Amino acid sequence: MQEKNIPVVDIKIESQFLADRSLIEENSFVFSYTVYIKNESKEALQLLNRHWFFENSFGEKYEVEGIGVIGKQPFIHPGEIFSYTSVTEISTPDGFMFGSYQMLRADKTLFDAPIDKSMLNMPRSIH
Repeated sequence: MQEKNIPVVDIKIESQFLADRSLIEENSFVFSYTVYIKNESKEALQLLNRHWFFENSFGEKYEVEGIGVIGKQPFIHPGEIFSYTSVTEISTPDGFMFGSYQMLRADKTLFDAPIDKSMLNMPRSIH
């Protein structure tokens, strides 16, 4: 039996390699990422918690869980986009990030909004 309609939350990620903060010879590859969270439902939603997985190209993962994002638990009204930028580090030049946000509906029920897998890539020059 299906629960009530789950609100539609569209999540997009843009990542960028940060050469000036990475230590390539020490296998430290730093990326910034901007997350765009669009509430495509007809009700206001609140982002309560985050649950991220960051994975290097060897399949090694580390997990990050916590309250809100960047110190906030934002309300996102219908049609609105909330965005923020953060940073992560992995031990290979390429990897992935994915996870979910725990969201609160107006009727106080909770649901998880999935975050699809997104690539982390260090640009390389071809000679």
